[in-house]
This record gives sequence, structure tokens and C-alpha cells, in this order.
Amino acid sequence: MEISVVAAAREDDSPVDEPLRIAAAADRLGYGEVWLGEGPTWDAFVLAAAVGRATGRVALTAGPVAVSVRDAYSLARGAASTAAVTGRPVGVALGTSSKRVVEGVHDRPRVRPAARMEETAAALRVLLHGQPGEPVVPGSGFRRRQRPPGGPLTVAAFGERAIATAAAHADRMLLDVVSPEQVRVLRAKMLAAAERAGRTPPRLAAWVPAAVNPDPASLTQVLRSLVGYLTVPGYREMFAAAGFAEAVDLARTGADAEALLRVLPAEAAATVGLIGTPDAVRARMDDYAAAGLDEIALVPATAGDPGGERTLTALAPR
Repeated sequence: MEISVVAAAREDDSPVDEPLRIAAAADRLGYGEVWLGEGPTWDAFVLAAAVGRATGRVALTAGPVAVSVRDAYSLARGAASTAAVTGRPVGVALGTSSKRVVEGVHDRPRVRPAARMEETAAALRVLLHGQPGEPVVPGSGFRRRQRPPGGPLTVAAFGERAIATAAAHADRMLLDVVSPEQVRVLRAKMLAAAERAGRTPPRLAAWVPAAVNPDPASLTQVLRSLVGYLTVPGYREMFAAAGFAEAVDLARTGADAEALLRVLPAEAAATVGLIGTPDAVRARMDDYAAAGLDEIALVPATAGDPGGERTLTALAPR
């Protein structure tokens, strides 16, 4: 199983340049790829370009980027431009994001997200492989001048329609904050969808919170990243079945994050995360591999572990 690293800006009081520190550590420690997540703080392609100029070898994937706020050509141009500046392969990851981000930050309607994902993925798969001299988009009088960015197309998926889109168009399907049991179920759905589409199945990756020998601050940071999932179908049932029904029931009432943190025990982090000693974490990684995961993307806790150094060093490729 491959191991990559996520350098996504947390929308909290963590340092603004924290993703750059995480990416630098990942490059120095020999990880093969870094994901540069996009949010209200960072533009994914700018962050990828900055990382590419500051590191020596690590491959780059920008995103997931919300399909409701970026058109396919802008995504292909961003990837090709970043590849030209950095001299590295650059991939693009697509996601539907949330209403809070799409409408609350970008002031764009989040309508038909599954359909928008399918349309964008289909168009982007073609555009990412465009060669110099070809039209920048079919029928355009403008000619492409950049080489293809060379990285994979990734589609973040959980629901049936997104899985079908990933199976039909993506090189890699991405899961976010899942247990090994969920990996097993979702992989089966992906394989079935790929068979229906007549394609070789994409590789399966997952973003997984990670904290080796965590201190209380790291645990709290991981738990805080989970509370938003307590009301999401599929996730809420998983947390309830794992013994955290009190937190799930409280989330249904609209309780805020601080109230949920008070009732969500530290053990919840290990349900969908890599938490504990190096040996315990590696054993849990084996569980993910056995469930069918091809790539685990570490989302290192950084509270109490600046740049995720402790975690990334403990789990670095051997």
C-alpha cells in the first residue's frame, strides 16, 4: 500500500503556512506525493506551486477542488501551469465540497453537485491529456502551449453517483475519514461500477487522520475534525455502531462543536484514524490494506506536533 501525505490548511488557529511545513517534511522523509487541499485560506494550485518550488522531488496533487466553483478548463490550466513552474507531475482531485463553503464563501449555488461532478470529471479527463498545438478546448481558436501536467485525475466519492463518476472517469477514487469496514464496502461498490462502465477500476485512496504517540492537543485536533461527520448519513451510523451514539444523538439536536467534543471520547479518533504507538498505527494500516485500500493519505495532527514531524517521521517509507 502506498503512503502519501495531506497538506491541507485547517480553518482554525493553526499557522497559515502550516501546509508548507507539512509538505517540506513529507518531501524530506521520502514520501512520494503530497495533496494540497483547497479551502477558504489557500488556493490549491498556488499552494502546490509554492510546495513544488520549495521541495526537491515529491509529486503534487491539487485538491479536492469544489466542482461548483471551478470549470474544467480552469482546473486543467491550473494543473498544467503548476507543472510548468515546478517541473513536477501535478494531479487534480475533484470534490463537491459543502454548502457552507460553496454558497457561504464563494457565493455560488451548490445545485446538482453529483451531476456537476460527472460533467467536470468527464471534461477534465480529456483536457488533462491535451497536447501542445491542440485547441485549449474543443472548437476553440486558442491553441494549447503547455504540456500535460502528468498527474492523476482523482474523484472524491462516497455516494452512489460519485462512485459511478470515479469509476467511469478517474485514475483514483478518494475516500475521506473512513473505517476499514467502510473501505471494504465502498471498494466493492467501486469495482461493480467500473465493471458496468467497462473500465479498469481506479486506484482507491483515503485521507485518514494520523497521530503517533499523540498528546492531548493532537487528540483534540483529530476529534474536532470528526464532529462535522456525526450528522452525515453513513458516518453517523458508523459512529453509533462503534459505541458513540450519545454524540450522534446530540449532533442531531444541532449542538455546536464544543458541546460535541465534550461527549465524543478519545477512542472515537481510532475508529477512522491512525492513533497510538507506531506499532499500533502500522497494524491499523494493515487493516486498511486488507480491506482493499491501495493508498493511505496521512492527515497528520499538528497541534503539539508542528508540521506533523513526529507522526510523519514514525510512518515514513522504509
